[in-house]
Amino acid sequence: MPGVVYPLLLLTLPIEAPGGMPAAAQDPELITPESVMEATLLTLGMADQRLTVPVAVNARGPYNFIIDTGAERTVVSRELANTLKLDAGSPVTLLSMTGRSQVDTVLVPDLMIKSIGVQHSVIAPKLEARDLGAIGLLGIDTLRDHQVSIDFERGTMEVRPSQKRAKWTRRANDEIVVTAKSLFGQLIVTDAYYGSTRIQVVLDTGSQVSMGNSALRKRVGRYRKTQPIELTSVTGDKTLADYTTVPNIKVGDVMFGSMPVAFADVAPFERFGLTRRPALLLGMDALRSFRSVDIDFPNRQVRFRMPKAPPKFTTGSRIPGGAAGTSVQSY
Repeated sequence: MPGVVYPLLLLTLPIEAPGGMPAAAQDPELITPESVMEATLLTLGMADQRLTVPVAVNARGPYNFIIDTGAERTVVSRELANTLKLDAGSPVTLLSMTGRSQVDTVLVPDLMIKSIGVQHSVIAPKLEARDLGAIGLLGIDTLRDHQVSIDFERGTMEVRPSQKRAKWTRRANDEIVVTAKSLFGQLIVTDAYYGSTRIQVVLDTGSQVSMGNSALRKRVGRYRKTQPIELTSVTGDKTLADYTTVPNIKVGDVMFGSMPVAFADVAPFERFGLTRRPALLLGMDALRSFRSVDIDFPNRQVRFRMPKAPPKFTTGSRIPGGAAGTSVQSY
């Protein structure tokens, strides 16, 4: 019986499908596997600017992988699997934003995040690079013992060793620390609110847009003006969502005055048991409001660094105090 791979929460806003993708059937003397990889990366880079980390596979590479804190499993592209001639594994059932799909897997030997230096092997689903948005994707199975650091000022993402932190660990004046609980390896913030309503927030660096469930939309009110958008999952399937802005969402001590949210009852909410309670998948659009974000899995902490100065368009503020000049960006 095939295994089950649970949520891969990578979402993309609609973009033109990359054209002119190199064909694997071309003369290998003219188009080498490495040149196919380079062309694929170039095409993806032009289509979508995502932060990645260098990863080596079986001492080859490095290859740039997206970090997806909403995905339970690491995934590789079909292009990378073909280039490295990775051995096939058993098919699995994959749960993505658009439902369940049967997908092929490969054995990825000696996968190593360059900044960590520890090798391990994984059985990874293989999907099309154009749907992944990258050559590969690092999930919780690879990240759970580490810390993910995203520096939006420098435009870099890094995986670091996690260090045990005491509760009284000193924090910078411009830093807010939020404690989360762990569910299936993902971090879920329960100290979060829409107005006076408590909401559950899942951190999802693989999603380019924040997603809300129907329970949250009911609280927000269906009278809010929305526009339909099309979302593409890692399998290439599409689904529709209602896109709008939601005021007064608070995550820990951070208040978002106005946050863009796409509403749809996608499969991950059911996986997390979050169909009846208001819930939000916090995507990169919201995380980019900050100078940097550190997601520490073993310590179950998220550390937000506030902007140095108010961005051009601001409607949010830091709590407590809500002082002017500490606003976070709204879109």
